[in-house]
Amino acid sequence: MLKLFYSDTFELPLPDRHRFPMSKYRLLRERILQDSIASQCELNLPAAATNEQLSRVHSQEYVEAICTGDLTNVEIRRIGFPWSLAMVERSRRSTGASIEAGFAALEDGLAGNLAGGTHHAFKGNGQGFCVFNDVCVAARVMQGEGRVRNVLVVDCDVHQGNGTSSIAKGDASLFSFSMHCEKNFPFQKTDGDCDIPLPVGTTDALYLEKLETELKNVFDLFSPDFVFYLAGADPYTKDRLGLLDLSKAGLATRDRIVMSLCHEKGVPLAFAMAGGYAPEISDIVDIHFQTVKIAVENLASRQSWI
Repeated sequence: MLKLFYSDTFELPLPDRHRFPMSKYRLLRERILQDSIASQCELNLPAAATNEQLSRVHSQEYVEAICTGDLTNVEIRRIGFPWSLAMVERSRRSTGASIEAGFAALEDGLAGNLAGGTHHAFKGNGQGFCVFNDVCVAARVMQGEGRVRNVLVVDCDVHQGNGTSSIAKGDASLFSFSMHCEKNFPFQKTDGDCDIPLPVGTTDALYLEKLETELKNVFDLFSPDFVFYLAGADPYTKDRLGLLDLSKAGLATRDRIVMSLCHEKGVPLAFAMAGGYAPEISDIVDIHFQTVKIAVENLASRQSWI
């Protein structure tokens, strides 16, 4: 049974330009429930991440400012969402979803957050629709409880995970791997442990070749005992903010490469959905849904985890 964690029931008071992409999370959950894979999935509402958990990554001052709304206009613009108590709760729940997905993956081998992947959040500020860095918080919580040692973040969102790179910098136990479009947001990148910048218009063949080669090298170099995977839908050819040229079939192969390599190496994996901004929301949901479906298939092929 694939354990999935969701936070879309916490609605945000958003302007129309933001409401469209945010609806993908609810539509994805509904798609799972309506499909034949529903019987192989367990959907769970996670607990909200606590201040103590958030402060394992973020400064106490930043956590308090987010929770109280004591933010400057510049800080709010940098995040991209208007502040509200609903935003705080949604961000806490989405982070809680990655924490619980991480622990579920330790037990089962594979689990997922139906949102998350907020990789532009730094220790002391949010950015690019990212409030808290959910997978880094989850990694720190799991490390703090002695459940994992070396954590690899495989970031396949089309945008570089600058927040994750900054948080991981100088820490030998947290490795940031990012495949992204070189001429895309953030325009000032933060050097990560392994950055794979791709030219505008990169197609399936080059992307998949580099992913498989570079990721195998990282496994040999870092020897992770846990992986968080950001399965962004935004490398898709029709994505408004992507600038790469991957097909849905190519993105499915991408998911299989990451999950199969973790399976082969005996490494548990928790995935998060990250970005997706295609004009037709059905395309975004299709891509995220095929990630879940591939995870169901991969989990079924794994042996029991002890």
